[in-house]
Amino acid sequence: MPDRRRKPERTTPHRDKICKTCGRSFAWRERWAQDWDVIKYCSDECRGYRPGELDAELEAAILELLAERGQDKTICPSEAAKAVGGLESRRDWEGLMEPARAAARRLVAAGRIVVTRHGHMVDPSTAKGAIRLRLR
Repeated sequence: MPDRRRKPERTTPHRDKICKTCGRSFAWRERWAQDWDVIKYCSDECRGYRPGELDAELEAAILELLAERGQDKTICPSEAAKAVGGLESRRDWEGLMEPARAAARRLVAAGRIVVTRHGHMVDPSTAKGAIRLRLR
């Protein structure tokens, strides 16, 4: 009988993961090598973040604006930020742009809307620049 050789340990593939909080994809990092199987969040900020009333308002505003426009029409995330933050000055709603995009990513993950850029569907976690939101 031949000598038994120990099988080499299998390493976990370094596939990109999706952050549970913000919905962005993030890549493997050397410092996460031992914990890659249990990593769920892209950053410390996302790990400590808990969705609140503002996030629910932004998601509701996105869905409401899309329902008003109809099935084939799109909106910009800034319209939802303006609806929630107010139109008095740019400072009121400009700070809500990233939370509005995060709310859109959560709605995409839930299967309620799609994100488009130049009329084509795109991955919301990697989309840069101007995006549009449309009902699924």
